[in-house]
Parts: sequence; structure tokens; C-alpha cells
Amino acid sequence: MSNTASGGCQCGRVRYSVEIADDDAYLCHCRMCQRATGGVAAALKEVPRDAVTWNAAEPDRYRSSPIAVRGHCAECGTPLTYEGDGSTHLDLTVGSFDEPGRFRPTSHAGIESRHEAWLDTSALPGKRTDELPNITAKWIAACGKLPD
Repeated sequence: MSNTASGGCQCGRVRYSVEIADDDAYLCHCRMCQRATGGVAAALKEVPRDAVTWNAAEPDRYRSSPIAVRGHCAECGTPLTYEGDGSTHLDLTVGSFDEPGRFRPTSHAGIESRHEAWLDTSALPGKRTDELPNITAKWIAACGKLPD
């Protein structure tokens, strides 16, 4: 069951399409992923390198460790990839996909740095963006509508 998924950075300069076999993804909690994404974990989808087509500009890359580079957009800062040296696969950030909701986490990596309090937040109260008057007013003033 192979199908094509697409994604890219926030500003649209870097775009990709990728052939994926399933909707399995994983969370990496290692300190490098935390720092690279600015989050408590990185949500990643592993894919074969040769399954990825860069449709616009390729991501900018920086050496994040002695064993890997990370792809990102230098214009908007969106983290896009984790690319281990010598690997036939790379990881795309789930949030950079056009339809990230299709993916489901199936495992955890780097659990030595996992922040347990952030794993199940489903019982915490939440608000939709349109329920936040200060943010809503700023969006309406700037673009006449709320973001997608």
C-alpha cells in the first residue's frame, strides 16, 4: 500500500513529495531532537531517501552532531529532516507534512531524555484558536481570517 504524501516548510520555499508505505511514525525524545525542534520530542516519519522528491528548493542542512545532519528552511526556520550519515533512510518531521493527522506514533526513541509529564496531556483543558480573543483579533486585523 504505497502512496504519495506531500509537505514542506511554513513559508513554502522547501516542498517535497514522498512515497510512503504506511502511516507509522515515532517520537524521538533525545536531547538533540528536543533542541533541533524546540519541543519536548520530535515527531518523525522514517522513509527511504530515494522515495523523497524535493519539488522546490532542497532543505538547507547543518551538521547537528558527528553522526547526522538536519534539514531545515533557512528562510522560515522549519525543521524538516534528520539524516543519519551513511543511512539509506531519512526522517521527515511529521509536522511538515500537509496532512500530519494521518500519522500515528508507534514507538518512542531516545527515552533517556523523555519528559513523562508531556506524554499524556489529554486530560488538560484546551481552547480552540477562535476562543482566544487576543489572538483572534490579531489574525483578523492582519489577514481578515483565522489561520487554517
